[in-house]
Amino acid sequence: MRIANLLTSIALAGFIATGVAAAATTAATTTTAAPAATTAAPAKKSAASAMTPEKTAISKQCSALADAKKLHGKAREKFRADCKKNGGKAT
Repeated sequence: MRIANLLTSIALAGFIATGVAAAATTAATTTTAAPAATTAAPAKKSAASAMTPEKTAISKQCSALADAKKLHGKAREKFRADCKKNGGKAT
């Protein structure tokens, strides 16, 4: 019996919370005068789409060189950063 009461209470709380959220959303959309397009944040470019094929090739080349040198951790990060600054060539 206790479990049934608990589940009923949880379900009731969920329904109430959903109703409050829906009412708040409806009230907010009906009272605002600004169009939705002006309030929306501009879309940000993801890091993957910012990579050009040339930069991707340089990054892969630097990773291959780091693998060949069997670098790991901070040493690998430093090597790859320097390598990418030099256009894919080890220093």
